[in-house]
Amino acid sequence: MGGALIGGGNPVVVQSMTDTDTTDIGKTVAQVALLAEAGSEIVRITVNNSAAAKAVPEVRKRLVDSGCNVPLVGDFHFIGHRLLRDHPELAQTLDKFRINPGNVGRGARHDENFSTFIDIAKGLGKSVRIGVNAGSLAPDVMATKMDENSRLAMPLSSELIENRAMVESALSSAEAALDLGLTPNQIIISCKLSRLPQMVAVYRELSEKSDFALHLGLTEAGMGQKGVVATTSALSVLLEQGIGDTIRASLTPEVGGDRAKEVRLCQDILQSVGLRRFRPAVTACPGCGRTTSTLFRELAQDIQTHIDDRLPEWRTRYGGSETLQVAVMGCVVNGPGESRAANIGISLPGAGEEPRAPVFVDGERVKFLSGPNIAGDFIDMVERYVETTYKS
Repeated sequence: MGGALIGGGNPVVVQSMTDTDTTDIGKTVAQVALLAEAGSEIVRITVNNSAAAKAVPEVRKRLVDSGCNVPLVGDFHFIGHRLLRDHPELAQTLDKFRINPGNVGRGARHDENFSTFIDIAKGLGKSVRIGVNAGSLAPDVMATKMDENSRLAMPLSSELIENRAMVESALSSAEAALDLGLTPNQIIISCKLSRLPQMVAVYRELSEKSDFALHLGLTEAGMGQKGVVATTSALSVLLEQGIGDTIRASLTPEVGGDRAKEVRLCQDILQSVGLRRFRPAVTACPGCGRTTSTLFRELAQDIQTHIDDRLPEWRTRYGGSETLQVAVMGCVVNGPGESRAANIGISLPGAGEEPRAPVFVDGERVKFLSGPNIAGDFIDMVERYVETTYKS
């Protein structure tokens, strides 16, 4: 089972992680399929004990039988070396292994456990993500850095010392993996923190000091709008600077909430910064005193709902339809201009304007819509545009 291509000029890859107990095979399969259907190109699953290790091959089998071939990454902490060694089928099944160098033991035991982990990956030709987290940074690494800092005439801040410790932990582990026989393109690095400015600073330093592929994520981003805003801000800053090869949004979903929200957020971020396109975009004005009618808002929502409903079929039948740009504007000020700039757009009448709505297709006004069925008529035009423009 091949993995998604990461780094080396390939498009930035969206990934996610399940929150199921991996031993509950049915729930795990269902959630992996949900995430993959939403667009996750890599899915990480927890492998924390022997029972989970034994479940992974069956999870993979059921996914393949259902037609889902998304790459699976095993998330290992503390005993990953042992689980991979004791369960060869697990190691063969997974597409990539995730190891946290901060919790594989200390001293000689750390080196031995790390070597076991890397030797197994090398023997099977698997990639490895070396994932350093601020919450589980190896204590001896941090202690050494703090001790060195205390002897300086002008000691640095504890935050800067933590940043340097994380970067050193990641890069020294990557170099050790190279010494053990992995190739550079088998190694992905991450350094995750929950504080946005610190996370950005660490990844900038990583990108300056190495050429390894980087997995970006603001860990423990939080719930609701706070999590969305923090994740979007952190990832956008780095992606705009050309930093990052794969991303995840570590949102805390509401109880019973939609796990796939993190996938769609990553897609929206990549689409907003112009790196990839996943779905048609709807441009709509925010409304003002000139747009006293709610018609343009209702139409914008109807269009978005129609696109979301039709997208699975469009992706199959109309290649390139993800680049479609639709404009739904509410008055004459910006409406015609934005509508002309879209593939297809409508400028609805604002307060006191003539009750007719010009429709523009590829920059040219093609007709006016009026009457009680403007929304339905415009949706029909969008559907015809897709069918004629993107037919194979």
